[in-house]
Amino acid sequence: MKLLTNHPLIQFLSEELGLSQASIVLALEHSEQTPSLLPMTLWKYGLITLSQLDEIFDWLEHYGSPL
Repeated sequence: MKLLTNHPLIQFLSEELGLSQASIVLALEHSEQTPSLLPMTLWKYGLITLSQLDEIFDWLEHYGSPL
């Protein structure tokens, strides 16, 4: 799966939360059918903390830019 590096949410995940591209790709592959579940998939697989999950939801609420 090609990583959408120019997508604002992907940029936030990598630049602000420091997630690796491999982590993001893994979560994208597992949430491919329902991209809006990306934050929950990241958390489910232990790739982010609960605090980071909250940060993502806050970001999505403010910027409203799901995949």
